[in-house]
Amino acid sequence: MHPHAPAHEPPDPRRWRALALLGAAQFMLILDVTVVAIALPDIGAGLALGRTQLTWVVTAYTLMFGGLMPLGGRATDLFGARRLLLVGLTVFTAASLTAGLAGGAAVLVGARLLQGAGAALLSPAALSVVATAFHGPERNRALGVWAAIGGTGSAVGVLVGGLLTAGPGWEWIFYVNVPIGLVLLALLPGALPATARPTRRAALDVPGALLVTAATATTIYGLTNAGDDGWGAPATLVPLAAGLALYAAFAALQRRSAAPLMDLTLLTRRPVLTGAFLMLVATALLISSFFLGSFYLQGPGGHGPLATGLLFLPVAVGTALGAHLGGRAIGGVGPRLVAVPALLTAAVGLAIPAADTGTVTLSVGLSVASAGLGAGFVAATTTALAHVAPDEAGLTSGLVNTCHEFGGAIGVPVVSSIAGSSIAAGHLAGPGGLTDALTFLAVSAAAGAVAALFLVPAGRPPAGAPTAHLH
Repeated sequence: MHPHAPAHEPPDPRRWRALALLGAAQFMLILDVTVVAIALPDIGAGLALGRTQLTWVVTAYTLMFGGLMPLGGRATDLFGARRLLLVGLTVFTAASLTAGLAGGAAVLVGARLLQGAGAALLSPAALSVVATAFHGPERNRALGVWAAIGGTGSAVGVLVGGLLTAGPGWEWIFYVNVPIGLVLLALLPGALPATARPTRRAALDVPGALLVTAATATTIYGLTNAGDDGWGAPATLVPLAAGLALYAAFAALQRRSAAPLMDLTLLTRRPVLTGAFLMLVATALLISSFFLGSFYLQGPGGHGPLATGLLFLPVAVGTALGAHLGGRAIGGVGPRLVAVPALLTAAVGLAIPAADTGTVTLSVGLSVASAGLGAGFVAATTTALAHVAPDEAGLTSGLVNTCHEFGGAIGVPVVSSIAGSSIAAGHLAGPGGLTDALTFLAVSAAAGAVAALFLVPAGRPPAGAPTAHLH
């Protein structure tokens, strides 16, 4: 047991209220990853944006969200979750208002960059509070709620995007964040438990923060370019190579630093690495299937943005149900016996539309797959955070959330390149078609289940404090 494990401290009475408010904030952040997907045609028409500019409307948010996440996680550990939560929420809310008011590409993309920066400060701080405020079986339930928020927010983003675009207009996909953000700013200060305060004081490793942020952002940029330019294009390979070089420089700096941003031994711990792997796989499968489903429904399926959004409603319900069941089961059987069936369920769900693509089979298949992936998110989060000390919870949360962004950044370019000819021609048959992309996702989910069988630690998570620290 770690000497700081609060096994005998009474639970904070504000913890469930804090979870509700932080969950609402996280839901808003995750929703903004996919909410623009259906609105892009209307945004392009309204602001006269080209394909490249529209790509950046999506990419700018993900790039900053994932790129700044390690910095946000470390800053949480050093300065306390309360401060980072409020600063991040303020930046995100102000940037949302700016995005809605944007009259051109520069302002809109700049606002999306700021939204991502605010989200990168807020998200790891919020998950750190959840990971340290709950203990024992309660913690598994709380992380189940958190996982449901992550998966459901992505699906609901498509639904909300369709409803708002077809209703008051695309600007409202951003305006809707403003009243929610203001209410949360008013309520959060009185709801945060004592664990939101800093666990120690130390200097922030600014050079290390800049290096790892640049490395992550550059890598995500290269992965995003792969969807448009191909995997062998210089626009893809150069940023990916630069990202690897920056990560190597970051690792070298951390070994020499007196106050490093990251204890690199954290990356050698099996639970942390396995949890990050599960998060990356589950997110890549979920976001990629949304991308393919949205394309099919608004293309060959012949549905408009409103109908497409409504067809994603059962997908959101499936994600929430899977996360709920996974959260209830994981305390009894452990993360391995949740992760493996979860990914196998996802494989079966994705195989349904791969075998016979149509509106009904796609909706049913994605709903089944999302239920499995909802449970997979619980397994990922619980595995990564089960054995971390209090002063590492923010950084570990940042790593897990970074893998969430990496999953989307990797998955979409891969399936886009596989389905490229299908997207261009508007049909489903033939090599590189939509059917092949769905088949690839189904096989990837099955392979992930096999990997989880060997990688995820056996047994149940700690029954005591969540901060039990095993080396």
